[in-house]
Amino acid sequence: MSPRGSQEDVGSTWARAAVLSVGFVALLWLVEVLDAVWSRNLEAYGVRPRDDEGLVGVALAPVLHGGWDHLSGNTVPVLVLGFLVLVGGTGRGLAATAVIWLVGGLGVWLTAPAYSIHLGASVLVFGWLVYLMVRGAFTRSAGEIILGIVLFLAYGGLLLGVLPGQPGVSWQGHLFGAVGGALAAAWVDRRERL
Repeated sequence: MSPRGSQEDVGSTWARAAVLSVGFVALLWLVEVLDAVWSRNLEAYGVRPRDDEGLVGVALAPVLHGGWDHLSGNTVPVLVLGFLVLVGGTGRGLAATAVIWLVGGLGVWLTAPAYSIHLGASVLVFGWLVYLMVRGAFTRSAGEIILGIVLFLAYGGLLLGVLPGQPGVSWQGHLFGAVGGALAAAWVDRRERL
């Protein structure tokens, strides 16, 4: 492959990652607009622990938010971390996201208090952050190890959100998103090496 070809490949990977990240954030905002138009009826589709109908929330909760402030708080982390996950390879990033989405949602469904509703993209934010911090241990890529260290130094304090304490915040979503990120790094990136 020529150097020009590899630069084009890198450029197209970056562009694809940017388009997907911005597109996902646009989807989140569109869903919130629809939620506002429908008088917050979509929030009922979040994860409702141990309720059979609440399992729908495993699929839908990460695109639903509890209002504009909630969505605004998740927007920049989703853009940045989503982009960083996808720029490492679109297929790999989407597979990691699927693991995080599923583990995060099922973890909340199994462990959160009954009669509560959990929603928001922060399950992905915590999962992506942990994924990016630990995947270098599995890939043995110097660049990914350095990125993980930089992200830990910059955002490591955010991980305290996996602990109970702030009313109205789903620490279970944060915790199981983070667990999903670690599992994604172990599974997706180990498979990439095989």
